[in-house]
Amino acid sequence: MKILKFIRQATIMVAFAFISIFLVVQGASAQVKIVTSVPDFAAIAKRIGGEKVEVVSLAKGYQNPHFVDAKPIFITKLNQSDLLIYNGLELEIGWLPILINGARNSNIVSPSSLGNYNASTSINSIVEVPTSPVDRSMGDVHPSGNPHFMLDPRNGVPVAREIMTRLIRIDSENAAFYEENFNSFAKTLRLKISQWETELAPFKGASVVTYHKAWGYFLGWAGLKEAGVVEPKPGIPPTPSHVAQLIRRIEQRQDIKLIIATNYYPRKIPEIIARKVGVDFLALPAFVGGRDGIRTYIELFDVLIGEITSALKNKKAHTIQSARSEEE
Repeated sequence: MKILKFIRQATIMVAFAFISIFLVVQGASAQVKIVTSVPDFAAIAKRIGGEKVEVVSLAKGYQNPHFVDAKPIFITKLNQSDLLIYNGLELEIGWLPILINGARNSNIVSPSSLGNYNASTSINSIVEVPTSPVDRSMGDVHPSGNPHFMLDPRNGVPVAREIMTRLIRIDSENAAFYEENFNSFAKTLRLKISQWETELAPFKGASVVTYHKAWGYFLGWAGLKEAGVVEPKPGIPPTPSHVAQLIRRIEQRQDIKLIIATNYYPRKIPEIIARKVGVDFLALPAFVGGRDGIRTYIELFDVLIGEITSALKNKKAHTIQSARSEEE
């Protein structure tokens, strides 16, 4: 009996030893779980975290981030997350707060939590901040300013730096790995920004019309001017009278080269305006994943700069040819 008892105890001890080893191995290889509101943050977090992180974006790149269905599966993702990265400035106000509350995850529940990162807190210059009280009659105006700051690629660096900082605090054993990846990303992005600015330089000061007030950061960085907006107020569909007025303004100015819209907005009206006044119209992605093949933050700007400069180049060439024809 003593022998049998000893065998059982030994068996139990061996089993516990294997379980302990398994848990240690699992713990050592466990990924930091990151949930982001939009895919730009997911792409940057994955670039910094590599195989050490598991990242999921709640919104898709082809969706309007103001209006995302608060699906129950999102609550499950948030409940299991170590880090939540979101835009802030009320971009996700209609759907994210209810998900955070439903997740009941102490890692992310409070803005002061390590796992709760409001990316707008890393941005030094927020544009289009209202100087007077805001009400619904003004459309979808954001009281704290324009939330589309990731369309200025320079803002990718401070956001990436804070993601690195939080990952280091959450997973200090891999601090050197995260820091190295951040440094590599920041260096590459800065080099690309210099390249993009060179490509944009010939068109500095060109005027464009936008569909929605989403492009302020991009235009400010690119050196382009917003000469009009198809929406009469943010989030309010254009009326016939507003469209007619905008067409007259474009025809009178004759310096507006392009109409651009984020590709999740309706295209019919801006296309009609573009044809009427003889300028190009571009439906552009505003997020990673906003079009097939755009998998990284840098690839997003490669597409934006490529298509915008191509359209402006064609317009410039057409203008020069027209001027020569008139002289002849």
